[in-house]
Amino acid sequence: MEPPVTSLQRASARLLPGWVDGGPRDDRSLLGVARSLRRYQLLAWTVGVGLLVLVAVGMPLQYAGVTSAVVRIVGPLHGVIYMVYLVAAFDLARRSRFSIPQMVLMLCAGFLPVLAFVIERRVAHRVEGALDDARRRVAAPA
Repeated sequence: MEPPVTSLQRASARLLPGWVDGGPRDDRSLLGVARSLRRYQLLAWTVGVGLLVLVAVGMPLQYAGVTSAVVRIVGPLHGVIYMVYLVAAFDLARRSRFSIPQMVLMLCAGFLPVLAFVIERRVAHRVEGALDDARRRVAAPA
């Protein structure tokens, strides 16, 4: 009799369908997702901090009439980094087989202050759990 399937295994099967139940078992695929996750995390934090600085510091200073230098500097930087973030988020969503609504939520996380941090933590928790499960399966004898 086979052991019962855990919720983590079901999540792994949805998240990484090729790695579960006899699919390809190579470390290169796992490494690609792990690297994609790290890129996404770095860019999510960068976009989140940039947006917070822009909204919490730059905008009040500009509207108070003190200076608009923060908005002139951080605004375009945030825009450029957000475009790179979009590519990294799409890459992670594609590699991890996220659904369209999940991918859209990841892509929109840079629009609202603090949301980038919340979504990054949830995505990282989900992907890291699936990666751990997949690594155990790769390490286990066939």
